[in-house]
Amino acid sequence: MHAMQYELTLPAGYDMGVIRDRVARRGHLLDDWDGLGLKAYLIRECGLRGSPVDQYAPFYLWNTVDGMNAFLWGGGFQGVRDDFGRPSVRQWTGLTYEEGGASHARFAVRRRQPVPDDGPLADAVADAVGEARRLAGEDGALLAAAAVDTSRWELVHFSLWEHDTPEADGEVFEVLHLSAPGRDLLPRGRRW
Repeated sequence: MHAMQYELTLPAGYDMGVIRDRVARRGHLLDDWDGLGLKAYLIRECGLRGSPVDQYAPFYLWNTVDGMNAFLWGGGFQGVRDDFGRPSVRQWTGLTYEEGGASHARFAVRRRQPVPDDGPLADAVADAVGEARRLAGEDGALLAAAAVDTSRWELVHFSLWEHDTPEADGEVFEVLHLSAPGRDLLPRGRRW
């Protein structure tokens, strides 16, 4: 599993209806993308749920590198580049993925944190795995994942929720659409 996200921070006062309309028109295009576990079409709006910005920030969990590369180089990403410029695309190596009991996603929580400098690395990632398991077990959780970027030594925790009071710390996003053609293929549990 590979996690990926880009953030488009928009000008203050941006009409977020433009993004909502874009997702309504185009969101289905990845509903059957080969190699994609899931794509959560996420937004934050300034002043709502603690957000300091208006932002479009899709989050992906990929089953295959081939699927991710086909998206980035084969045309899927081109529309974002054409409409908004080329954003930096963050990538993390998957540590764990867990399913929750909810049936749909309305909100997402993303938390990035440094991997501690002290102590064994295995302990830090074991804690991340445990946190994903805990989040997935909470009422209203659809799923939870954890991944790591070893170039920055950064962990990312990602979870999807059916309600607007998630039991997770981090930045809260609204989910406009969820494309999940390979969600059932995402490997469960610890990945080493």
